Amino acid sequence: MSSERQELLKILAQKSFRLGEFKLASGGTSDYYIDCRTTTLDARGAQLTGQVFLEVIREQGWEAEAIGGLTMGADPIVVSTSIASGRIHGFLVRKAEKQHGTGQRIEGFRKKGAPVVIVDDVCTTGGSTVQAIEAARAFGFEIIGVMCLVERRDANGRPDVEKAAAPANFIAIFTANDVRKEHLSLNA
Repeated sequence: MSSERQELLKILAQKSFRLGEFKLASGGTSDYYIDCRTTTLDARGAQLTGQVFLEVIREQGWEAEAIGGLTMGADPIVVSTSIASGRIHGFLVRKAEKQHGTGQRIEGFRKKGAPVVIVDDVCTTGGSTVQAIEAARAFGFEIIGVMCLVERRDANGRPDVEKAAAPANFIAIFTANDVRKEHLSLNA
């Protein structure tokens, strides 16, 4: 694991991971909660997020023109990765089309046929990531990869995002177990 990934994991474990009883967006409950925004909006966390996402994009050989995802979890990841790259543009997917102005659902980079990577902060069922994939394809982007910062690999297995991403690969930078293990080691 690169030193940047290790440092990002440590920040996630310190700032974003909480033990307790929590209701999830999917409707289920969990004994832990991960709020990645407390890391991806932290000055050093944002810097590391951009570097690590860019590192994985390069490792995969993805020649992305843009990176984007469903607002709001993807927003800081899109910006930090775009800045770190200096060449990969950003776009955001609204949860619904605007009801005024141009009525767009995709904001920012808008070039039909462009190769893009879809990102998200946490994937539990993958619902928000799947929404972003569907909106990006409906717009006309070519999805070459899908990534999330933390994947919650619960008893139900991998999220539906893997199926929706196909034929593009789905990559999780960390699993919730990685973050939990780091959290427990830091608080031992």
